[in-house]
Amino acid sequence: METNATALNSVRARRGRRPGPSDTRERLLAAARTEFAEHGYQRATMRAVAAAAGVDVKLVAHYFGSKKGLFGAAMELPVNPAAILGALLEGDVRLLPERIVASVLQVWDDPVDGPLLRTLMLSALHDEAMATALREYIEREVFDRLAERLPGPHARARAAAGMAQIAGLIFARYLLQVGPVAAMPAGELAAQVVPALRTALGLDPRRRPGR
Repeated sequence: METNATALNSVRARRGRRPGPSDTRERLLAAARTEFAEHGYQRATMRAVAAAAGVDVKLVAHYFGSKKGLFGAAMELPVNPAAILGALLEGDVRLLPERIVASVLQVWDDPVDGPLLRTLMLSALHDEAMATALREYIEREVFDRLAERLPGPHARARAAAGMAQIAGLIFARYLLQVGPVAAMPAGELAAQVVPALRTALGLDPRRRPGR
């Protein structure tokens, strides 16, 4: 849990406004929302966003750090899933299911960030452009990176199965708020979910990493 909390706090710390003209950041965000909506996450570029905002492309990196950071800010993500995943992937791969489930529950159970994430997800269900951009972001920055970390064959298929498990958890506990799942304490729920996620990802805790 210490690793998850450290990753989450690090991401939150970068959400504040950076020094600079107050309207530059807002112009970049407005341009980014249009760029992501029109071209999706993969084809949108920081250079195009900067051009639309009438500023140097270096200012995009100055304010948001990367394309991932820009997307998170433009879509008003309270946390950056790609940044959190990056920290989770650094540990022992055999314990990855525990870290993923603990992090998901910690973020979504948060009294401030959780409702914001729920609102964003529900909005994406009714906004095709937002849904497309969000889907491409998750596929490239979360799904692909998870697949790269998994040892053994058929990593992409196992990553897809794992993502389905997590999506089901989020949908049942936070979007539909199914009674038994929504009411279960996080620790108890994690104990139920982790084995299924471990199976989906094909991670046998008895195996050495890379085998």
